[in-house]
Amino acid sequence: MHIGKRIREILDERNRSVVWFSNELSCSRSNAYKIFLMESIDTSLLARISKILDYNFFKELSDELLHEGNPV
Repeated sequence: MHIGKRIREILDERNRSVVWFSNELSCSRSNAYKIFLMESIDTSLLARISKILDYNFFKELSDELLHEGNPV
């Protein structure tokens, strides 16, 4: 999974703007766009994003690993 793309998808599904997202993260809009380009991400940042977007990215990543046959 490309985590940055998935974050952007969930942001769009939530009908939230990049400006809103960057304000919630307390970062610049350009840094928010950099997050969308990330293939991997620091877990503490992902935890903050999960809370902001009310979405469990960790579960999705875990489910993907299990689906691929790689036990966690």
